[in-house]
Amino acid sequence: MSIIYEPTGMAKEYSPYACNLYIGCSHCCRYCYAPHTLQRTADNYFGVPQPRKDVLKYLEMDLKKKRFDKQILLSFIGDVYCKNADNSQTTRTALKLLDYYNAPVAVLSKGGTRMLRDIDVFKEFGEHITVGSTLTFLDPVKSKQWEPGAAVPEDRLETLLTLHNAGIRTFASFEPVVEPAESLRLIERTLKDDSVDHYKVGKLNNYKGLDKGIDWQSFLAEAIVMLREAGKQIYIKKCLRDLAPNVQLFEDEIDPERYIVRQGEKEEIVFQQTLECF
Repeated sequence: MSIIYEPTGMAKEYSPYACNLYIGCSHCCRYCYAPHTLQRTADNYFGVPQPRKDVLKYLEMDLKKKRFDKQILLSFIGDVYCKNADNSQTTRTALKLLDYYNAPVAVLSKGGTRMLRDIDVFKEFGEHITVGSTLTFLDPVKSKQWEPGAAVPEDRLETLLTLHNAGIRTFASFEPVVEPAESLRLIERTLKDDSVDHYKVGKLNNYKGLDKGIDWQSFLAEAIVMLREAGKQIYIKKCLRDLAPNVQLFEDEIDPERYIVRQGEKEEIVFQQTLECF
């Protein structure tokens, strides 16, 4: 059984590889696609997630079989720093394994300061990790309405700033964009804090028709000016580009692999029973 896989479709724009450690999520986001993807009801998916059966054993088997030279995202299904059954110990051990086998990693979470419990492990990766947060609302009331179990906006923003100040490469995912005005306020805030290195910007996709009433052209035009003036690394997702064809973008702003984390150099790895060490 392989745990690390190559995403397809829109997910491929986020990372060339991914790994899902848990099943379920406690964030209960209204727009979440995971229940539909897993053919589960919301009641059967949202709650306290459990680690996938033998996930660490299979993860190490994958890492022994192949050297991954491009980033592995944690994760597309669920959140590795939500309120889970093992207090994210599976996440911590998985990170140590990935670092041990010199695998570059991207971590995306709405867990806020829960991510900081592993800041020591993040630092061990050096340049070969990027840690990010999904940013949707600056207004805490709206955030709780849409993402009731996730960390509040200030918590996520402060976490990004702490990580950035610790020398860890950071990114922000602006997807979904539920209210463009809120996303633009968040971009402005992160630029003021100088807490984010790389910005990934998308849109709201097929949620009760809300996306049909948004002027995506205007949103992208305003966002791109702000980010370019700040000299930030940018990736604009295809779904947003398609709805804003008059916004001229540079090649590095539409190349999904331009700013991904890649494998670094380490001493030759000696394979052993590493799980016992962690």
